[in-house]
Formats: sequence, C-alpha cells, structure tokens
Amino acid sequence: MTFLTEALIFLVAAIVVVPISKRLGLSSVLGFLGAGILIGPNGIGLVGDAEEILHFAEIGVVLLLFIIGLELQPKRLWVMRRAVFWLGSAQVGVTTAAIALLVNQLFDFDWPAAVLIGFALALSSTAFVLQLLGEQRKLNRPHGRAAFGVLLLQDVAVIPALAVLSLLTPTAGADAEGPLDPVLVAAAIGGLVIARFTLRPILRFVASAGIHELFLAAGLAIVVGAALAMKAVGLSMGLGAFVAGMMVADSEYRHQLETDIMPFKGLLLGLFFMAVGMSTNLRLLADSPVLIVGLALSLIALKTLVVFPLARWHGMDNTESLRTAVVLSQGGEFAFVLLTAGAMAALISDSTLELIVLVVTLSMASTPLVSALLEKSLERDLDEKPFDDIDEPEHPVVIAGFGRFAQIIARVLTMRHIPFTALEVNPAQVEFVRRFGNEIYFGDATRLDLLQAAHVSECKVFILAIDDVEASLKVAALVRETAPQVTILARARNRHHELKLRELGVQHVMRETLLSSLELTRIMLTELGDSPSASADAIQAFKEHDVKTLDKQAAVFHDEKAYRQTTQDATEELKQLFAEDNPS
Repeated sequence: MTFLTEALIFLVAAIVVVPISKRLGLSSVLGFLGAGILIGPNGIGLVGDAEEILHFAEIGVVLLLFIIGLELQPKRLWVMRRAVFWLGSAQVGVTTAAIALLVNQLFDFDWPAAVLIGFALALSSTAFVLQLLGEQRKLNRPHGRAAFGVLLLQDVAVIPALAVLSLLTPTAGADAEGPLDPVLVAAAIGGLVIARFTLRPILRFVASAGIHELFLAAGLAIVVGAALAMKAVGLSMGLGAFVAGMMVADSEYRHQLETDIMPFKGLLLGLFFMAVGMSTNLRLLADSPVLIVGLALSLIALKTLVVFPLARWHGMDNTESLRTAVVLSQGGEFAFVLLTAGAMAALISDSTLELIVLVVTLSMASTPLVSALLEKSLERDLDEKPFDDIDEPEHPVVIAGFGRFAQIIARVLTMRHIPFTALEVNPAQVEFVRRFGNEIYFGDATRLDLLQAAHVSECKVFILAIDDVEASLKVAALVRETAPQVTILARARNRHHELKLRELGVQHVMRETLLSSLELTRIMLTELGDSPSASADAIQAFKEHDVKTLDKQAAVFHDEKAYRQTTQDATEELKQLFAEDNPS
C-alpha cells in the first residue's frame, strides 16, 4: 500500500469517526482512538503496521510540547515550581512505590521489575491530558495548572529512567543509540540554552524575506533540530522541543510560530491517538476481559487515591483536587517506551509487556469518560445544594456576578466601609475570591429563593454584573418584579443587551467597554494632534449623541425596519455633527 493511500485512509477515518464522537458528547481523543481501532489490524485491517505509524506520529507529541514551551516562559516556570517539583515529585514517588509494592506482593515480580512497572504506570499521558484540558478550556484552571506541572515533572523524570535502562542494555532506550554520555547530555542542553540568544536574530533574518512559507520552514526546523539534538544524546525528543519552545517564548515571533505549527500539531497528534488505537490488542482483551478491565480500573482508582490527598496537600480544594486526580489517573505513552526498554533488558517478558500496554491503553481511553462522569456528578451535587447559606443581615448593596467588573466596585465599597453581599454562580471563582479574605456566596442569582436569602428586597442598590446575557435579563426581571423599589445598576455586554435591560425598566445601565474605549479614544485624539480640550469635547459630543440614539432605538426596539433606520440616521447625524465642528 502506498503512502498516499494510507494517508487517505487515516484522513477519511478521522473525518468520519471523530465528528460522530463529538456528536455523542465524547472527547475527540476517543474519536481518534476509535478510528484507529476501526482501521487497525484488530479492526477491519485497512492498515497493518501500527508500530511504524506510532513512531512517526510521535512527532505530534513533539510539536505539542513545543507549543507548550511557547506558552511557558522561563520566569513563569519558576512561578510554577511548587506544582512541578513538589507535587510532581510526590506524585511520581508515591505512585511508583504503591504500584511496585502491589506488583511485587500480588504478582510475584522481583523488585527491579516491580519498580520499573510501578514507575512506568506512575506516568500519565501528556498528550491525552493536555488535549482533553485544552478542549475543555481548563488548562488555566487550578487543576489544569497542577496537572500540567505534574506532567512536566514526569516527562523530565523519564530521562534518568532511560539512562538506567541504557546502562543495563545498549539498546534499551527507545530514543537512545547507547548508554547516555553525561558530557554529550550537558553539551546538548547547553546548546539549547545558548540558542535562546541566537534564535531571535535567525528568525528576524528569515522573517525579513517576507515569505510566509519560509518562516514556517524555519519554525519546523527549530522543533525538529532541537528534538534530534536531544535524541542524539539519548534524551527525549519531546524534552528538546519543549526547551526550544521556552527559548523563543519571550520573543516577538512566539504567536506567529504557534499559529503556523498548530495545524501540524493537531493532525499529527490525532494520528498518534489513532496509532495507539491501532496497537490495542483486542484479542487479548477478548481472552481475558475481566482481568484486563479490572487491572485498568484498578490503575485508575489507585492513581486517583494517591493524587487526591497530594493535591489537597498542595493547597487545592476538594473539587479541584478530585479533578486533578481524575485527569492524571491514566497510564501514559512513555510507559510504552520504558516497558519496551525493560523487555529488551530482560526485566519483564514480552507477554507482560503486551498485557500492560493494553491496560495502559484502556486507561487512556477511559480518561475522557471518567472526566465527563465526574463533571456530571459535580453538577448534580450543585443542584442538590443550589446555594450557600447566607448568614449576613441585610446590606445596602447586593452584587450578582463577581467577575472583574464587580470586583472593582467591591474594592471601592470596601474602601468606603460600605457592607455588601456578593453572589457568584461559578464555584471556582468563589473559592478563588475567598482565598483573599473576601466574603462571597455561591449561588445562581436567577433563583428567587437565593435573592430572598440575600435580602434583596431590603437593599438600596442591586449591582447586576452577570456575564451571561440571558441570566442577566432573568435576574433583572426577578428583581424588578419582587423588589420594584430597589435601584438596579446593571452591566451590559453590548448595545443590544443594554436595550433589553432598559426594556425591563433598568434605567442605570453601563456597557462594559464604553467608558474605557472612550477614554482610550480621547488619548488617541490627543496623540494625533488635537488639544486636550478638543479631544474631551469630541468624546462628550459622542456620548451625548449615543444617549439620544439609544432613546430613539429603545422606542422602536422590536420593529426591525425602524430600528435599522434609526441606526442609519444616527450614523449620518454623527457625521454631520463632527463636520459642523470641523468645517473644511
């Protein structure tokens, strides 16, 4: 079969299976795995050599680590040092010890083999976890940052493990040609550090040519070159790509490199997941389903039980600790590398290798499902306890929605010693704000019982700062209906949102970006040559015109034709207004 034919099979399989997976509410990772199983030797057999595809597809993991390196500047890594070195080291050490002890006692492996298996299974899947967190947009959540720190430590910890295996057999390391040479390792790492000062001039020289494809080639050359440099001395290719990304993370070319390489990363990472699916030995699963599924579930349960208390020790709350434990509960792709090296070193048998690889693959495939079940469970818990008990007396101010907008209001109220009651529906935001000593209550302000518990009818001012437009309108209607005497000051996302709020009887509405945009515009006019007074007059004229336009639009809000006409008329009036002030 030709290369293009195989490429077409992979592309068509991904195009068909992955969208179906997403339609079913599953992760795209599961879709790629399913596509690999379908076309692999244990499926319909369209493609046979899973190992060769897996080696090629590892470039996707390499590109992923380069992208991560781009996002992680050296000074940011220092900020994350506690998650990387303390939490990561504790996770690897405790998990390795626990699994090694169980393997030695229950399955009668000798200690070297038990420690190897324990260490290999202690590692989680960088590719799976980061892809999953990226899809869920949770990389910047506390559990996302903690998981990334642990994964980074795990990737680095593979290096000494491969070094030990390299000493046992010259062909043990999957990426190594022989035993690690400390001098060469130091030289390779030093070379990448020095490259930090040379890559920017090189990229500037290439960019000056003005040929986009040439800049893309330079970016790929940096990734591949760094990966091969590390591989040549027996280290992980992914580590080289990660360090290379960090070297250009603070350059002006970071965003362009990320944009150019992202499509390659996505396709090759998908190919990696498909290759993992192809390598799944379903016959072994069919022969011993109870044993293999039981081992996979045991691995997930054990790693969850180990990581959860460590995350709590790290300072995370119960919910975020549980999320961290679940996303790190699977085995990882480096287990394939280490266990293969262990088999070459005669520490474990080929049959043991095959069994553990299947267990790891099943644990990886189950991660999106387990994560989804956890989120459903957490949502159900929130439904059972819809809001915190509010034990405060009535306050003159109640704030609904405690994001960046409302926090500024709260700081001024605190400065003036004016008490307030704050309500926020996002539990993670509640926990974050409470860490700084602020009193805030969890709850959905669209619930009438929460508004009553917060004594809204007794307050003087109700600050409506909810980000979601529909929820904001619902809360405004509830407050206006149940407490008509209360003054509502509302934040609006946009012009349409403001008109809807005014329709509900909310007279004091501020679009969230209006004043900051106008202030920046005033500065811009001054920089362009206007006098400070002329700039201020222009901004004031615009504000007055905007208010009049809104009054006209509010009267015809539900008449689309009339609304469109008022918008066109307002534009012409504004042009004439400034033409009169600046006659040619």
